[in-house]
Amino acid sequence: MTVATSEVPVRDGRTVTVYEAGDLAGAPILFHHGTPSSGLPYEPHVRLAEEQGIRLVSYDRAGYGQSSRDRGRDVAAMARDVATITATLGIDRLATWGLSGGGPHALACAALLPDQIAAACSVAGVAPHDAEGLDWLEGMGEANVHEFGASLAGEETLRPVLEAEAARTTTEELGAALGTLLSPPDLAVLESGIGAYLSSGFTTGLARGVDGWLDDDLAFSRPWGFEPAEIRTPVLVVQGRQDLMVPRAHGEWLARRIPGAEAWFAEDEGHLTLFQPRSVRRIHKWLLERL
Repeated sequence: MTVATSEVPVRDGRTVTVYEAGDLAGAPILFHHGTPSSGLPYEPHVRLAEEQGIRLVSYDRAGYGQSSRDRGRDVAAMARDVATITATLGIDRLATWGLSGGGPHALACAALLPDQIAAACSVAGVAPHDAEGLDWLEGMGEANVHEFGASLAGEETLRPVLEAEAARTTTEELGAALGTLLSPPDLAVLESGIGAYLSSGFTTGLARGVDGWLDDDLAFSRPWGFEPAEIRTPVLVVQGRQDLMVPRAHGEWLARRIPGAEAWFAEDEGHLTLFQPRSVRRIHKWLLERL
């Protein structure tokens, strides 16, 4: 797998690690990684990008990997980083999608960069914590309830919780840590290449500590800096009905609140299963049709 890596200067003297793969002359699609992870591309997705004519761009969010921390960032802050990244790469128009914790950041780009973003997709992404009519924690596995409960208490409470989890780096240890968050479909794919990729992303993303993870969790627990109802860019919401990390109610709420949003709710899908190439192929196709 050939991946071009660069360090892009962004606002406030920070730098962000950016990855490019696939067909570098193709249509640009930017991917926002999950929480916690790294933007380093998944090899099957790179092969898909080559096949589908996609210039696959991704990045390590602030505080992950070698990307500088942006202390106190909200979800909207990453749209400003993306605007700088795309300008540096000479990309005027693109589509974007995010998985899990990357979902809100894809929506931020749709809301705040309407002249650049042709279409966006949130895959198993959370809704705002203050979402009206949504019990945010209902249906989540015990590990997430504990983690997000700590995030509401603030950085001093959350940091030791995440540091304890960050010590688990192997696929087996991650599987044990995720135990209450894995539905049967997700358990079935953990032993595939997805498990190894998650372990690698965990290690790469947290190489210098848990700052990125911590800042993601805090950002999800506060106002995002934009309202989903303000989005006018075409949006696709994808959600598995057996997801114990981000329950389907989050996807249903987003689909109702984002004007004109299209929604795919899959009865037999969980959380990790949506990262499989068969799902990503469809997501890429939907984005390309609007790009």
